[in-house]
Amino acid sequence: MRQPSKSPYEKMFSGGCLSPELQPHPAQKSLQKLLDHAHQQKALPAMDPMAVTRKSLPESLPIQVSKVLPRYKEGGVFVKFSHDPAVPATEIETTLQVYLRDHPIRPWFSPFRRVRSFLVQGRPWLEDLHRFPSSKLKVEFVPLGPGSETPDLSEETLYGLFRKYGKMGDITPQPAGSKDLPRYAVLHFSRIRHAIMAKNCMHRYIVSESEGGAETETLIKIMYEQRIKAHVVRDWIFNHPRIVIPLIAAFLATFTVAVFDPIRTFFIKSHITHNFHITDNKAYKWLRSQATRANDLLRLKRHKTEDASLSTIWDDRKSAIEKIQNWLMETADTFIVIQGPRGSGKMELVLDQSLKGRGNNLVIDCKPIQEARGDSATIGAAAAEVGYRPVFSWMNSISSLIDLAAQGTIGTKTGFSETLDTQLAKIWQNTTNALKAIALDGRSNDDKDSELGDDEYLEAHPERRPVVIINNFLHKSQESSVVYDKISEWAAGLTTANIAHVIFLTNDVSFSKSLSKALPDRVFREISLGDCTPEVAKRFVINHLDADSIDVAKDEKRLLPSQSRQDLSELDSCIDILGGRLTDLEFLARRIKTGESPNKAVHEIIQQSASEILKMYILDVDRSARKWTPEQAWVLIKSLAAHPTLRYNELLLSDTYKSGGKSVLQALEQAELISILSSNGRPHSIHPGKPVYRAAFKQLTEDKVLRASLDLKGLGELIKMENQGIEKAEAELALLGSLPGQGKEVQDRVKWLLGKMAKAQGNIERYERESGNLKKVLERDY
Repeated sequence: MRQPSKSPYEKMFSGGCLSPELQPHPAQKSLQKLLDHAHQQKALPAMDPMAVTRKSLPESLPIQVSKVLPRYKEGGVFVKFSHDPAVPATEIETTLQVYLRDHPIRPWFSPFRRVRSFLVQGRPWLEDLHRFPSSKLKVEFVPLGPGSETPDLSEETLYGLFRKYGKMGDITPQPAGSKDLPRYAVLHFSRIRHAIMAKNCMHRYIVSESEGGAETETLIKIMYEQRIKAHVVRDWIFNHPRIVIPLIAAFLATFTVAVFDPIRTFFIKSHITHNFHITDNKAYKWLRSQATRANDLLRLKRHKTEDASLSTIWDDRKSAIEKIQNWLMETADTFIVIQGPRGSGKMELVLDQSLKGRGNNLVIDCKPIQEARGDSATIGAAAAEVGYRPVFSWMNSISSLIDLAAQGTIGTKTGFSETLDTQLAKIWQNTTNALKAIALDGRSNDDKDSELGDDEYLEAHPERRPVVIINNFLHKSQESSVVYDKISEWAAGLTTANIAHVIFLTNDVSFSKSLSKALPDRVFREISLGDCTPEVAKRFVINHLDADSIDVAKDEKRLLPSQSRQDLSELDSCIDILGGRLTDLEFLARRIKTGESPNKAVHEIIQQSASEILKMYILDVDRSARKWTPEQAWVLIKSLAAHPTLRYNELLLSDTYKSGGKSVLQALEQAELISILSSNGRPHSIHPGKPVYRAAFKQLTEDKVLRASLDLKGLGELIKMENQGIEKAEAELALLGSLPGQGKEVQDRVKWLLGKMAKAQGNIERYERESGNLKKVLERDY
């Protein structure tokens, strides 16, 4: 390279030779130090601005490079050089451009474009602000002299000044009516690198009058004009909630299904198969059996595998157990319903006897689901019953609030919140998937029926299907039937698709009304469990007493407790009072086992039942939460104490049950104070809820003070009803008396109303006399 005789300094900008990714970051080490080290070690030549500049300049170019200023943000370098005054700078520029065109230099980060160089004609502003290159340039026209005005440069002038740096798409002058100063125009380049070159070469260029400027010359200042406004994505999202919120909801739903549903199905399968239950682990079972055996040896007692007292019940119900087992081996797509009063042993009959030794059983207790307060608690209870996790029940409340706020903002629902029906449907659907996977787990390609589809395989192998036991079905169904409707619909889908057998355990005799909605064209397989017969009940109590002493008595030749005790002759009369309810019989046997006589034990049970009845149905009655009044419950107690059975329709004719009597009786049946028997689909008789309740009713009615107090309240209600009837009759008589004509029809109506008033007045007087007698009892007795 020749040395110039005199060194006027010029600047040249070379664009496209550096990658913007090489711009130093505050959190990184100094890139300049790295490049300096690389230059010294002759490494990374493509990243060194000096090496790139030297490669871009031919040896024959008559210039001396004095400084290189890299501009990483814009992908180029400023080259400060000196040259021979005899050689014009424009000639050097032309020579270099021809050289770069004939010998293109393509950077490693962009191999499809070449390096370009132009002379810097203005005074570039070397800044490090957060202003990034754009294909749009805003060119401002600034006067040089103070107080002078600068006219806008014409589009032809701007085109002539800037076209050489690259193709322009458009030139937009400042609107004529705009009063913004300084005046400006916007240049639209087709590529960002062309705009970078123009801005760095022409910033603060002075346009002479001959080039189209003002008389005092025009200074042009150039800055990047962003094509996209700041925060445009954020602003668009906030300005279009009707589009964005449903899209977010759809994304969250898709994400939930794709990520959480397989996890939830896995946990449901583990809950059904008990894979992670330590109590079902073989090692745990062995250790437990050894510990139990050692404990029995230390106590000189042999381990019994089954309670002998319950074996008496199962022997009596052997036909029901065999019937359930046979039904589970058939392919009929219908429900199995076990109906019986609370305490009749429904769960033990199914789970401990009919399904003994059979795995993959899912027990769903409807009681905690129905008694849960609020949608979130209901969802959490349902999920806990099937092992559905993770469950975000609290998100339902938050989603409802978001949905409500969005509805007030945009006028429509967003779809974030889901109803209780939708949430329960998701839980049951995941449970269905888990049950089907369990039913198909043992299938292999070597089976003789491997060519069958999944549905045909499950239909042909009913023994492979899991068993779903739905306990406490229709518990408190009068409060809400949403949960039971969803469960029955889901159970119908399981049975019709041959995925699982479904067994319903219920205390409600009207279960067919609810289940028929889900399977209207099926006949249910029903088993009704009643109370034990007196003979079976007596054997149950005796076996319960002798269960722990049979082996000892044989070894030591001692009499059994049932043989040595003289008071067991009272059992027959006690069982007649107590009835055959398993829970009551077990309670009786335990009290006798502690040393009480049967009569005393039954007396204590009756007294406890009477206290429960008084507390639950009469004294602590919240009328807002329950549908009956203490007076209505007391009428039933008095009637059933006097008669073992009441006629259903006769009771509805009484004054106390004239208004809403059916709903009251249904509520008392659900509360288990009474039981209603049906015939031909209609209720016909009323019985005590438990056999022991009749004796408890008698004990309550024998309390003179309690009876007088409750009868007095009942008479007060009857007097109130009669007074209301008289007031209505008086109002109608006043209306009839105001009529202008008094025909025969009016006279007949007046006569009927007067007779009704007279009858009501007679009833009131009778009730008052009875109330007076009852008050005397309350004043006399304690």
